[in-house]
Amino acid sequence: MKKTLYITLFAAGVLSMTSCEDYLETKSPSTVDANFVFSNMVTAHAAIDGGYEAWRDVLQNGVFGDGLWYAADVAGSDIMRHPEAFSNQPGRHYPESFYQNGKYAASYGLLSYLKENDIYAKLFNVVSKANAIITAVQDMSDFEAKIKNATEPNGLSQLYGEAVALKASAYRELIKNWGDVPYQRRLGEAASGLTSRDSIYDAILEDLIAVEPLMYPIGQCPEYDQNVKNYFSKTYVQGLIGRIALEAGGYQTRRGDITPVDGKGNALSIEKKGNDNNGASYGRRSDWKTYMEVARTYFKKAIDNPGSATFSDSYDTFFNEMQSADAAYAGESIYEAPMQQGGGNDARSYSFGRPSDGGSKDAYPCKAYGQGRINPAFYYGMFDPKDIRRDVSCTVTGSTGKGVERLIPFKPNSKASGGGISTNKWDENRQKTVWTKNQRKSGINQPYMRISEIYLGYAEACAALGDNGNARTYLDKIRNRAFPYGGANTEAFIAKSGSLYNAIIDERGFEFAGEGDRRFTLIRSGLIGEKIKAVKELTGAMINGLKTNGYFQFENGNVISSYVWTKLVDAKSIYGYRLTGITPQGMENDPVLYPGWRGQNDDWEAYGLSYGTATPATNLAIKGLFTRISDEEAAALEADGYKKENWGVDLVSNEDEYYKYLFLDYDYVSAPIYLWPFTPNILATGGFTNGYGFSNE
Repeated sequence: MKKTLYITLFAAGVLSMTSCEDYLETKSPSTVDANFVFSNMVTAHAAIDGGYEAWRDVLQNGVFGDGLWYAADVAGSDIMRHPEAFSNQPGRHYPESFYQNGKYAASYGLLSYLKENDIYAKLFNVVSKANAIITAVQDMSDFEAKIKNATEPNGLSQLYGEAVALKASAYRELIKNWGDVPYQRRLGEAASGLTSRDSIYDAILEDLIAVEPLMYPIGQCPEYDQNVKNYFSKTYVQGLIGRIALEAGGYQTRRGDITPVDGKGNALSIEKKGNDNNGASYGRRSDWKTYMEVARTYFKKAIDNPGSATFSDSYDTFFNEMQSADAAYAGESIYEAPMQQGGGNDARSYSFGRPSDGGSKDAYPCKAYGQGRINPAFYYGMFDPKDIRRDVSCTVTGSTGKGVERLIPFKPNSKASGGGISTNKWDENRQKTVWTKNQRKSGINQPYMRISEIYLGYAEACAALGDNGNARTYLDKIRNRAFPYGGANTEAFIAKSGSLYNAIIDERGFEFAGEGDRRFTLIRSGLIGEKIKAVKELTGAMINGLKTNGYFQFENGNVISSYVWTKLVDAKSIYGYRLTGITPQGMENDPVLYPGWRGQNDDWEAYGLSYGTATPATNLAIKGLFTRISDEEAAALEADGYKKENWGVDLVSNEDEYYKYLFLDYDYVSAPIYLWPFTPNILATGGFTNGYGFSNE
């Protein structure tokens, strides 16, 4: 950054820290014989395995599965929402909606969702484990010869790079969730005070850039099987540098009592956007283009040599591969945190997958809660009907848990019994081998980084720097894949978005819909206010149209009506299968095949389910989902066995849930209070205070 990034950190002196013993291990590693531990790769890998396990645990249960990610990231954007009534889950819904424009921050119960000694402490545990390895390797007598001055990767330099990436990944999540946090450079050196996040960004980027040449691309490291993607590779580090650089140069909400400084301690100029809120402002550092240059450089490195990460021909391939086998890794993946089927607490299908009303045990499939739901205005009005990602990402049907498909009503609820349109990418119906004994045991890995993010990150950095040619090239790669039957209309899409940069951010929304990426992407890009305003206005127009006319037509031609008509059919007898894929071209009028990517497992009988007949009606045919049904058509459908079901009428009945509580009282211009408060024990131990309007008690 300006030719170099500074590794020296400058702690914000206005906030002192008496002790961090509970969270930041400061014991010297001198009692460990580093030369012995790292003398062979067997003992060396044993040293880092504990760090990976600690990372996987906090990833799954804290910041990329359940925990904070579950509470806010997945449900709090213009694309996504929650399934239950706002009043039922205030511990999630207030943080998700920026604490009622910050007004509720002071009265927010600090422990209503966060727990003491939990996610914050676990992330610092990862930092400590990584630092133990980093410090031990740096203290080796032959560190300079084997690593610092190495001209090509070797086993030890690869492992050292993994430890650096482990630490950087944990700090990225700490900053994303808490903002300015303590920083520990080496094991044995105590942190002092809350450190400016900009200084931490500089330090971890410096470290990552230094180790990147000394690591192997994914699939090419001799220390790992070429097919696994459960370790940090050179490809991952390149993507992580790009990811962190976009965030370091992006917009964030900053508390006013901490002076932003770079890694050398120089005060930074911040370009503010909107209005201050609760003593905090929203802005980005004025040298943000430097970080876009870093992002562009390292995303391109990953693109030019992606190792075993491949860009699939079809969008749904990645998700099918992730659910194909317990020990398999998807082709597009750069890093997946592994989950074992039958063990652990797996959130992919339970919390963020297609909902199921099944019981907690012995069901087909077992209960899937479905915390991640889709704003109906986004599904109907923003997703292009020709975009195959819509059906892979979103579903209007779930499972009964007895091998049968059902419509998901808009009334607030969990499982398939309510909550409205749901995320769809993870569905136990779609697994090659399903775990039916109990819930939360699907074994679907956590896909933390994949090549499509690299493409869109590169396009974003290029567009931010005015490199429109390369930006458009990689936007086209992503967009054209989503429209295999034509109709991408990229020029019109860019014009509607307002700029190439905005179009790339919007494209990222479609590409990662349902995956919890959207919230922080909009925050760091500075687009959060206008995007929330747009979806709220469109939601209001939709509900008013349903109230007035019984339907509402969107600009893209889709119509949402008060009612739809459904009928269960024996899909296996008709098509030869129950689990549907992307709708075949020309079959958009088939009420079973469109929308696509739904249905039921083709062979629940193999798992012990008895339907009581050889021709069970398992799949739901739906009429009127995107078009108006006349009275004459309705009579004919009912004569053919279809039944009338509530649809848009339930949106009207639950207007407060879908409109009023959609970012309750957010004014679109005040600094968004999206961060989490420090809990009382962290405050007492650290000796600092909360910002952003949060209580200190």
